[in-house]
Amino acid sequence: MDPASAPKETLSVDSQDELASARLTLLRQARYRLAIYQPLLTANAFNSADDIAELRRIASSGRNASIRILLHDPQAALRESHRLIALAQRLPSVISIRVPVEEHDLGYGSAFLLNDAGGYVFQPDAQRPQGRSAVEDRSSQAPLSQHFDEVWERAERATALQSLDL
Repeated sequence: MDPASAPKETLSVDSQDELASARLTLLRQARYRLAIYQPLLTANAFNSADDIAELRRIASSGRNASIRILLHDPQAALRESHRLIALAQRLPSVISIRVPVEEHDLGYGSAFLLNDAGGYVFQPDAQRPQGRSAVEDRSSQAPLSQHFDEVWERAERATALQSLDL
């Protein structure tokens, strides 16, 4: 069988530990680009030392580096001193955060992470750690990527997160 036509393995994610492990695997496989759709940035999401180290590595991977993040409530993450927000404030030219403004976009309750190697982690309900993941499945990643890009174009910059140079 041709490796290109081999079926892609989709893994079930059923716990917070499995979700964290799937995210870290995708972060480690990413080269230059990530897209993160996380309605609420909780303490469990992208906040571990390993997550931050991988995000920093991707952000400093070269001039093609880009980490795009969609958050519904970035001010809550700022109030909680989330480590990803602090990293984004230090690297604003590489890590961009936008906030959806249209009502139907704000009603979207799923969360996902997409990397440039064709991997994804998808949670149908962002409040629950259940979902699915694949390390390389571009055909399943494509609709998520299209949705992300559409919402990204309609969203506004999260100006509340810009650090003040005092």
